[in-house]
Amino acid sequence: MATATTADQTAESVPVDTDEENLTVVLLAPDAIVRDEFNAREHDTEPDADLINSVKAVGVQDPVSVRPRPDGTYGAFKGWRRTQAAQIANATAEAEGHAKQQIKAYVRADLVGRDAWTQFLSLIENHQRQGMSPKDTLKAAELSLIGMDEVEQKKAARALGLKRGTGRRLGRAQQLDDATLRRASAGGMDLEQIAQLAEVEDVPRAQDRLLKALARDEAEEGGGRGHWDQELALLKAEQDDRTARKEAVAALEKADIPLLPTQLAYGEKDTAHPLSELTTPLGRPLEEDNHKGCPGHSARLDDENRPVWYCADPAEYGHKVRPKPKPTKTAEDEEKAAERARTTACNRAWKAAAGPRKEFVTRLVRGSKALPEEAWRFALGVLLDLPSFYGKWAQRQEAEDVARFLGVKLPESPFERVRLSDLVTLSKSRTAHVLFAHVAAAFERDMREPKGWNDARMQVRFLWEDPTPQQAAYLLLLEKLGQDDKGSYRLSEVEEQAVAAHRGDDADGEPAA
Repeated sequence: MATATTADQTAESVPVDTDEENLTVVLLAPDAIVRDEFNAREHDTEPDADLINSVKAVGVQDPVSVRPRPDGTYGAFKGWRRTQAAQIANATAEAEGHAKQQIKAYVRADLVGRDAWTQFLSLIENHQRQGMSPKDTLKAAELSLIGMDEVEQKKAARALGLKRGTGRRLGRAQQLDDATLRRASAGGMDLEQIAQLAEVEDVPRAQDRLLKALARDEAEEGGGRGHWDQELALLKAEQDDRTARKEAVAALEKADIPLLPTQLAYGEKDTAHPLSELTTPLGRPLEEDNHKGCPGHSARLDDENRPVWYCADPAEYGHKVRPKPKPTKTAEDEEKAAERARTTACNRAWKAAAGPRKEFVTRLVRGSKALPEEAWRFALGVLLDLPSFYGKWAQRQEAEDVARFLGVKLPESPFERVRLSDLVTLSKSRTAHVLFAHVAAAFERDMREPKGWNDARMQVRFLWEDPTPQQAAYLLLLEKLGQDDKGSYRLSEVEEQAVAAHRGDDADGEPAA
C-alpha cells in the first residue's frame, strides 16, 4: 500500500526527468517492486556491499521511479539497484526482529504503454550515475529511439547530444568489442562519436586517430569538433578507397582474371609486363580485347583502383617486348615516385575536406542566429564583383548545393524544372543566409576537383598548393567563422597548407597594407 508524503528536500540529486518535479513522492514496500523490463541497465544490476551497508544505515535517500504493472506490483526503471539494497536490508531487519522500511518512489502511471520513453529515461539516469557499461548505453539508446514517435525522438536526441539519424547507427556501434568501447568511452567520446567510430573502425588506426583529434579539440580554446570532423572525413575517404579496391578485386575475380602481386618475395623475378609494352610476334600492339584469350592475361590496380592490363609471362606466351633501353633508377625517379604518392594523398584529402566544410556552411545558413557580418559582407562582395568562376557557375544553373545548404528538397526527376525562389522561404531576416548559401555553392563547385588551371601561368595547378586568391579568402573566412563559433569548424591540414601563403590577405584576396 502506498502512503503519500512530501518530497525529500535533502535528496542529493535532482531527478533527471523534469516531469517528476511536480509529482508527489509515495512510500512503497520494496518487496512490491521488480525490475522493469525496459530498465536500460542490463549488466552490473546487483547492488554492491557499500550500497547495501549505506541503505541499512540511513535508508534510500533518493526516490526511485516505477511504473504500475497489471499484477499490482511496480516496475523500477530508475533505482533498481537501490531497491534491491532496500529488499536485502529489510530481510536482515526481519531476521533480527526489527521493523521493515518503506522506500520513496515516484509512481509514473503516465508511462504505462510508453516503453521507448521509459527506456530513454532509464538510460539518462543510469548514464549520469555512471557505472553503466558502454554497450548497455548504446543498446538502450538505440532501442528507445526506435520505439519513439518523431516528437519524442527529437527531444531524446537533443538530451543525448545526438544528430538526427544517429539512432539508426547505434546498432552498429554495439558490434564494437568491449575493449574498443571502454577505450572510446574513457577517451571522452560521446554516443554520437562512438557511432561514427563504428562506421570507420575497419580503417587501420581509426580509433587512435580519432582520439588524437578529440584531444586536439579539447585542448584548444573554445573546444568544438573541428579536428574530429576533419579526421573523420579523411577516414571515410580512406574507407571509400579501400571499398573501391575491394570492388575492383571482386570484379577481376568474377571475370576470372588474376590480380598480380605488387610486391614479390626476395629473389623472385617479376616476369609480368603491361600490355602497353608488348606486341604480337608480327608487331601488332597488344590491348585488352586482343589479349583476353592469353593464359597470361592478368592485371594490377593503379592508384585510383582501375585495372592496368598485364601479361604474366610474355616470353612464355609468345609476345614480344617492345625494344627500349633498360632504365636505370635514379634519385630523380625516386623523387617523382614520392611526389606522385604525395599528389594522390593530397587529392584524396582535398576531396574529403569538402564534407566538413559543407556541413559547416549548412549549419551557418540554417541557424536561427543572425549571419555574422563578415559572412554577408563577403557574399555581397562576390555578387558585386562577379568573378569569372561565379559567372561560370551561374551559367550551369546548378541548384543542388544551394538547395542542400538551405534544406530544400528538389524534384527527383531531372525533367521537372522548378525555380529555387519558389521553394525557398524568403524573409528579410533570412536574406543574408540565402545569399551566403548561393555564394558558397559557387565556391564549392569551383573547388570540387583538386586540379585547376592557372590562367597567369597557363598551366595545370593543384588547389591544395596554389588556390586562387578568392578560394583562399573563402577558406580563411570559414576558418574565422568556425573559430568564433566555439571551434565548431577548423580547416583540414591540406586546406591549411593551401592558404598558408595567403594569410594576411584581405577579404578580396589582396595582400593587406
